[in-house]
Amino acid sequence: MAIRLETKKARWFRKKILLWFEKGGRHFPWRNKSASKYQLVIAEVLLQRTKAETVANIFSTFIKRFPSWEILAATKKTELKTFLKPIGLCKQRSAKIKKLSTEMTKRNGRFPKTRVEIEKLPGVGQYIANSILMFCHNQPQPLLDVNMARVLERFFGPRKLADIRYDPYLQQLARDVLPKRRFKEFNWAILDFASLVCKAKKPLCMKCCLNRQCRYYASFVSRNM
Repeated sequence: MAIRLETKKARWFRKKILLWFEKGGRHFPWRNKSASKYQLVIAEVLLQRTKAETVANIFSTFIKRFPSWEILAATKKTELKTFLKPIGLCKQRSAKIKKLSTEMTKRNGRFPKTRVEIEKLPGVGQYIANSILMFCHNQPQPLLDVNMARVLERFFGPRKLADIRYDPYLQQLARDVLPKRRFKEFNWAILDFASLVCKAKKPLCMKCCLNRQCRYYASFVSRNM
C-alpha cells in the first residue's frame, strides 16, 4: 500500500512541477529549440557551481566565438580564460573545457553511448554524464545537483549520505520522479523551482504549489503554530 501511495505522490509532484514551469519557468538561450547538442552540453559545463543568470550573460557571445568543439580545441587557454573570467573559476573551467574539446574533436563531436565510457571523458562526472545521456542520446536522466536535491528532500524526505552522488535513496528518487516524456523540461522545471520558490534560504512555502503534500511545509506549519 505504501508503495502505491508513494507512486501517487510522485505523480502528483511531477504534474504540479510541470504545470508551474509552463507559467513560472525561466528562459535561457540554451533552452531554445534551436540549441544544438554541443550548446546544451557546453551550457551544463558552464553552469556547474555558477548561477544560470550569470552564464546567460556570456553564453551567446561564447557560442558565437566558439561554435564547435574543433574551434574550442584550437583556442589558446589565455583567450578561453578571458572569455570565462566574468563567470568565475576561469582557470579551472578553461582547463576542463580545453581537455574535453580536444577529446571531442578526436571523436568528431560524437559522445560515447554508455555511462561508463562517457565518464572516462576528461572532466566528466556523474552530473555532466547525465546531461550528455539526456541531451545527446535522449535518455531520461536527472540533472541532480544540490538544488534539485533540496526540492526532492523537502518534499519526499531527507537523504542519509552527505554526498548526493552516492546516496542510493536520493539517486533512485531522482529517477523515479522523472516522466517518460518531457524529461528535459521536467529537469529544468525543478531547477527553476529551486531557484525561484524552494530557495535554500527563505523559501516561499506559503505560496508554493506543492505545500499541500510537502513534508517540509508540514514541519514549517507545525513550528509556527
